[in-house]
Amino acid sequence: MFNLTTEQRAIRDGVAAVCQRFGDEYWAECDREGLFPHDFHRAMAQDGWLGVTMPEEFGGAGLGVTEAAIVMHTVASSGGGMTAASSIHINMFGPHPLVVHGSAEQKSQWLPRLVRGEDQVCFGVTEPDAGLNTTNIKTFARKVDGGYRVSGRKMWTSTGQVANKILLLTRTAPKSEGEKPTDGITLFYTELDRNKVEVRRIAKHGRNAVDSNAVFIDDLFVPDEHRIGEEGKGFTYLLDGINPERILVGVEAIGIGEDALQRAVRYAQERIVFDRPIGQNQGIQHPLAECWLNLQAALMMADRAAHLYDTGQPCGAEANGTKLLGARAGYQACLQAVMTHGGMGYAKEYTVERLLREVMIARLAPVSEQMILCFIAEKVLHLPRSY
Repeated sequence: MFNLTTEQRAIRDGVAAVCQRFGDEYWAECDREGLFPHDFHRAMAQDGWLGVTMPEEFGGAGLGVTEAAIVMHTVASSGGGMTAASSIHINMFGPHPLVVHGSAEQKSQWLPRLVRGEDQVCFGVTEPDAGLNTTNIKTFARKVDGGYRVSGRKMWTSTGQVANKILLLTRTAPKSEGEKPTDGITLFYTELDRNKVEVRRIAKHGRNAVDSNAVFIDDLFVPDEHRIGEEGKGFTYLLDGINPERILVGVEAIGIGEDALQRAVRYAQERIVFDRPIGQNQGIQHPLAECWLNLQAALMMADRAAHLYDTGQPCGAEANGTKLLGARAGYQACLQAVMTHGGMGYAKEYTVERLLREVMIARLAPVSEQMILCFIAEKVLHLPRSY
């Protein structure tokens, strides 16, 4: 980020100091064995970084998305890639609906435990038959005495293997009964009771250490006091976390791209072919230089989006733009880093291979590039809605 204050530089340096304790071999082992980085998560919690955006009265720092972006950019560029970022990512934006709409009792009970790293929460939103059309979710919470009985399915739920809490989006009324498609959706923060919830790990392309899951919920009882805000208003509460998430995913991809670029530059300086470093060749130099420019441009968009959000200004276009530009710039930098390494870039011995696999997720989630472009076309350019 640019023009950091003294406090923001201290945040960057403090996070970097924690990250330096976890080298390439640590992250390679996590990826190789599919092990969640508990040691890293614990270290970040002990130094207070999981509570950057949480209110001070509950043990957090009470800071904004700008500071959260500094944390996540630093983490992602440290060598841990998306594995490191995803292990703490949800703490930076996920609980925001709880912070804004939760009762005083809910916040005092749940937020300090998140800040201290005592609870880990997964995000139950996406469903197999809904995808990006969240209003089509079918997971249903049926009202009973004292609470709700929930049944349904969720898809691509990250950290479900290690979480003990779930932020769960459900329907409490059929879509057909609402005046708007978003009516009748209710948000809960509750226990991940594995007697009623099966969490099935999905084998995937990258970020093997941070699990993604298919979740099967069968008659899970959720007490009334675990409902966030009003019944039927959950979709609007969910929106409170969308723009921060877009910004943070974008800066994470940028950070991964910057790490890959630095590794490529070092390799280009050291690798000698035909009696000269390959970095002396313009065929190597120019693509790497272009990657730097794209990463810097994306970072400027991220800086603007975070500033707008923190000052209470509309930032939907900038937040979505950060996600799209950051993901593309990060991906291209990782791809070019692998190409710069030649055949060795394809070998797991070199970290750039893992970074390329991990940065891919930023281009796919939490929203597709096509939906972002539709949003910009409609909301910024005022073209007719296309979907």
